[in-house]
Amino acid sequence: MAVIDKRGVLARFQAGERLSIELGCGPHKRDAEAVGFDALDFPGVDLVGDVFESLAQLPAHSVSACYSAHFFEHIDDLPHLIDELGRTLAPGAIATIKVPHFANPYFYSDPTHSRFFGLYTMSYFARDALLRRKVPNYGRTPAFELAAVRFGFDSPFPVRGLLKRAIGPIFNLTTWVQEFYEENLCYLFPCYEIEYRLRRL
Repeated sequence: MAVIDKRGVLARFQAGERLSIELGCGPHKRDAEAVGFDALDFPGVDLVGDVFESLAQLPAHSVSACYSAHFFEHIDDLPHLIDELGRTLAPGAIATIKVPHFANPYFYSDPTHSRFFGLYTMSYFARDALLRRKVPNYGRTPAFELAAVRFGFDSPFPVRGLLKRAIGPIFNLTTWVQEFYEENLCYLFPCYEIEYRLRRL
């Protein structure tokens, strides 16, 4: 699938500009100034094409920040995507990644979802001084550190959403509470999503 550069943003990257990117931005880009990536040609998308082919066009360390909401769960090769972010993000840059939590009951309804995410998922790809439970890196050299991780509580139903948004923050009070929640309570009071903040080393 050829990459379509609708607004000439690749030339800006090649000229040495550092720009923020939004992966899988869809029809509603969060930041109008960010470079929007999507496989579908929505109005706010700047680079139309496969995410790996699009990222491959960017020079190393040319990205100032990355944001993605409910996109990573559609990607089969997560390690490759993390590696490409590690290659393209500038040192100190933050990648903010929101994905459905594995306890979200609606995750299973979407046939395009191919990957689960939990509290520790990004700890396999980053240095983690936040969480008490430690996981292996399977021989990878992390390009990131885990700067933050939070559960997001919501519902498409207004009353339930209000309740979850009111009570949910309790489960983000400390990392101990987060770990206790995911191990023991997440199926009793399911969260909607999880947000990771990765800092490029």
